[in-house]
Amino acid sequence: MNLSGVILAGGESRRMGQDKRFLPVEGMPLLAWVRARLQPLVDEVIVVTRRPEELPECAARVVTDIYPGRGVLAGVHAGLQAARGAWAFVMAGDMPLLNPDLVRAMVDVARTVPADIVVPRRGGEFEPLHALYRPAVCAPAAEAALRRGARRIISFYPDVRVHPVNETFLARWDPAGRSFTNINTPEAWMHIQQLLRAPK
Repeated sequence: MNLSGVILAGGESRRMGQDKRFLPVEGMPLLAWVRARLQPLVDEVIVVTRRPEELPECAARVVTDIYPGRGVLAGVHAGLQAARGAWAFVMAGDMPLLNPDLVRAMVDVARTVPADIVVPRRGGEFEPLHALYRPAVCAPAAEAALRRGARRIISFYPDVRVHPVNETFLARWDPAGRSFTNINTPEAWMHIQQLLRAPK
């Protein structure tokens, strides 16, 4: 499958108290760590940020929001608009525990179901920043949602074909749900470091 990888790296980090994109993970900045985890799974990596000048040495294609100031939906839209692949895996830049087996399993699902989005659903809620999107369909749908004033990623979900993958499916590849652990606070960062040090 021709697959793009999109990393959202906005750089707000309000609750963290520092720019989490540059937190050290085994000798490299967090964003570089996430990119390195994603790179082997995709044909290209796109990083979406509001301030590209802060990422001068990013080993990926860097793009900015087409609709600045419109929240995470604008970042997803920009990444999908830039994606060259038939599908795009979109993830948050503060999720360092990406599970390659789970991503591959989701790609296998995307190959076989009539869908424009393949997205995990946990506890009844979608995980839109660990999901596969068909850019040709989802980029225009996301743009239409932005033009309506929407800000939530799932705002355009009713306008496209969505295939959720359930918790039973997710547990087969990632029983502890580590893939969905992100960094918003210093406490969360400490927890992530403990998980990274834990035996595999």
